[in-house]
Amino acid sequence: MLTIFGSIALDTTRTSIKTQERIMGGAATFASLSASKYTSTNIVGIIGNDFPHHYKEILDQNLNTKGVIVKDNEKSFHYDSSFDPTLTVRTANKTELNVIANFEPSIPDELVDSKYVFLANNDPVQNMKIQSLFSNPHFVLCDTIEYWIHNKYDQVLDMIRRVNGITIDISEARLLTSEYNVIKCARKIKELGPELVIIKKGEHGFILFYKDITFASPAVLVENVVDPTGAGDCFAGGFLGHLSKVGKINEKTIREASIYGNLMGSFAVEDFGINKILKISTKDIDERLKSYKELITF
Repeated sequence: MLTIFGSIALDTTRTSIKTQERIMGGAATFASLSASKYTSTNIVGIIGNDFPHHYKEILDQNLNTKGVIVKDNEKSFHYDSSFDPTLTVRTANKTELNVIANFEPSIPDELVDSKYVFLANNDPVQNMKIQSLFSNPHFVLCDTIEYWIHNKYDQVLDMIRRVNGITIDISEARLLTSEYNVIKCARKIKELGPELVIIKKGEHGFILFYKDITFASPAVLVENVVDPTGAGDCFAGGFLGHLSKVGKINEKTIREASIYGNLMGSFAVEDFGINKILKISTKDIDERLKSYKELITF
């Protein structure tokens, strides 16, 4: 059983071509919908009274939402960001925590025995609290971003010490470790405790460090990139979704899962918000995997 905890947000995303205001986003949202293409997925988080009913219906139709709390007297988490014309540099314009600012995490009893857990980008203190509520998960993965590294650095480190693995963007890995070289970044993060470190490099793919193994793979080629906002979260969702589906954690399944994560990230960028992830089928994933294999085989 896979459970994902984190932000369920309203995003305002600005590109040089178009601006989308208050569309459904959030790390837990992207990751959960991505994971749901592989396995039944539970989402845990909190939303406010301004969260549109039809957005909640989308979550209900695709996920187990018994862990989603609605706060009637507060607004939902809102993230406003802008991308440069190349869609490779994002600037955070506004981060309104709203309902998540003082959220006391809880999980339904039926989720306590979850074997796979993703602590998606969120307040690291809340992530650690909710991790403590699970009985004995096989694998716990976390993520973080610049906002939490700047505002709760020590707590981010504490969170990393408690998990089995972390996915993190290269810019945030550098900020976290004060290193530039990706290998040195990974080494410093692994020294905190996790056996798995995945450093995401956007259009340049990812590098995975698992125990004594290093594995790298290029990004899936995408001609029409629209919105990269949820790519990293969808990577994590696809990764854990595959691991949960196969029910085994070893070098082979870790490598496989990273490729499926890579595929999900490539779908996410092809439209704003969750639009593309909702539309894809198992057939679409299989076809993209086939073309990806052709790209990297020599």
